[in-house]
Amino acid sequence: MITGKQRAYLRCLGNDLEPIFQIGKGGLSPELINQLEAALEARELIKIRILKNCPRAVDEVVDEIVHSLGCALVQKIGRNFIVYREALEEPRIRLL
Repeated sequence: MITGKQRAYLRCLGNDLEPIFQIGKGGLSPELINQLEAALEARELIKIRILKNCPRAVDEVVDEIVHSLGCALVQKIGRNFIVYREALEEPRIRLL
């Protein structure tokens, strides 16, 4: 669990990020979850966009990603959201 100050710091870092994943009509698949897992391990902080043609509601997709990856939701604005999970091997982002 992250605190409010940590979340604010991560939001600041995430402002300049471009979405590296877009979830569209294919929805969430096990392959996509595996790719998100690898991206979180490598980057710790990623931005994801849910396209309008996604068959599921935005909140459902966000909740499933957060639950299945064990990450923290940093920010959700419209169809874009940022998630964070500390890397197991070499953490890059230091939270105080």
